[in-house]
Amino acid sequence: MTEWDVKKLRILRTLRDRGTVTATAQALLMTPSAVSQQLTNLAGQLGVPLLEAQGRRVRLTDAAHLVLRHAETVFAQLERADAELTGYLRGEAGQVRVGAFSTAVPALVVPAVRLLRAGDRPGPEVRVREAEAAQAYELLSAGEVDLALSLAAHAPTARDPRFTLLPLLADPLDVALPVDHRLARAPGLRLADLAAEPWIFGGSGPWSEITRAACEAAGFVPEQAHSASGWTAILAMVEAGMGVALVPRMASAADRSGDGVAMRVLESDRPLRHVVAAVRQGAEQGPAVARVLTALQSVAGAEERRAGDR
Repeated sequence: MTEWDVKKLRILRTLRDRGTVTATAQALLMTPSAVSQQLTNLAGQLGVPLLEAQGRRVRLTDAAHLVLRHAETVFAQLERADAELTGYLRGEAGQVRVGAFSTAVPALVVPAVRLLRAGDRPGPEVRVREAEAAQAYELLSAGEVDLALSLAAHAPTARDPRFTLLPLLADPLDVALPVDHRLARAPGLRLADLAAEPWIFGGSGPWSEITRAACEAAGFVPEQAHSASGWTAILAMVEAGMGVALVPRMASAADRSGDGVAMRVLESDRPLRHVVAAVRQGAEQGPAVARVLTALQSVAGAEERRAGDR
């Protein structure tokens, strides 16, 4: 029977994810020569070539991809076993490390922690690390966080065998206007009504993409007058009459720039951004992770109900 070495399989998977032997070595705190040696040994154990030269780099062979397809099932089962063992040894009050994007921390993670602390049973210890999507999934894959929150548009696909994705929240996008703007109190405001306005959003990254996509869906390309990535800066510029901005409901609830900003709900063409939680496949069955997920889902449900009432 073929010998399957889980440690070496993890190295092969990391090489697939990181792309180079050097990056793999850095991620696993190994030397490049040790990575190469372990993968050579694994190829010998399995009896198939796993790597082939591609210029000065290496690429995974078809056999390597076949091996990893089956290995993902093994990794998921080991996550389930680890989750059950942790639950057996420590009960439900283990530690859960959460990687979350900036606005999700005050809007979802902190209320979930409060909910866990208010329960009759001891809750898991939640450790929070602010991280945008790309970093959060790297941390999740590397085992440095147990749960990641991101926008669905920047999550791995549902077919990625490494992760289990769970939808949490559809977060409406409201428009921020100066309080004395001519449309600040206009009935039935539509996004298209703001086509000629100067817009404020980030120069690149997720929020730039979301703003442009929402405006284009409404039939226009927004003119970017100012670039900022933090909500405090964006709302301060709106208050000063420098432009208008799309603001997620979660962010506007946590960071409002005084009375000089009018937040308007877009009734007819309300854009949304979808928030998801992700764990390593199999880990969702662990008692501590399951309790944190349940608390996050409860907070997200309450947030959606409040949004529906507005």
